[in-house]
Amino acid sequence: MKKSLLRGATIAAAALVIVSLTPAPAAADATVFLGTTTSPTHRGVRGFAVGVSMLVVGFEFEYANTSEDALEAAPSLKTTSGNVFAQTVGLPGFQLYVTTGAGIYRERLGNVQETNAVLNTGGGVKVHLAGPLRARVDYRVFNLRGSPQHSTVQRLYAGLNLSF
Repeated sequence: MKKSLLRGATIAAAALVIVSLTPAPAAADATVFLGTTTSPTHRGVRGFAVGVSMLVVGFEFEYANTSEDALEAAPSLKTTSGNVFAQTVGLPGFQLYVTTGAGIYRERLGNVQETNAVLNTGGGVKVHLAGPLRARVDYRVFNLRGSPQHSTVQRLYAGLNLSF
């Protein structure tokens, strides 16, 4: 009888600890953006990102498409990546973040094409506009693996971010 009472108390205590350690609810957001890729020349980039955060740390999926400039011999670049980020909390009106991630890319200029792995690092800010709407400004450096025409690419964009 004492063993079953002790066992029940142990299970109840363990359940209480697990419930008290449950993380805060996750927040999600989505961003659509326009910007410029600066390597080797300035070309337009557009894309979207969808993320989820647990207070300070979060995860994001991102897709971006940079246009080709045949006159300047600047290839198009499509990137798809999964990123992890760390962000500030509690600042009035804005949120700073740093991010890093990995994924795949496809670089194409005319008939020449390269597809391989990509690593990225960067950061930015989300600025509260109204309700769940925020402006987002982001800077990234991409390191293209394999044999790309340009192995390091920089990107700057601005977009609208909706938190939900």
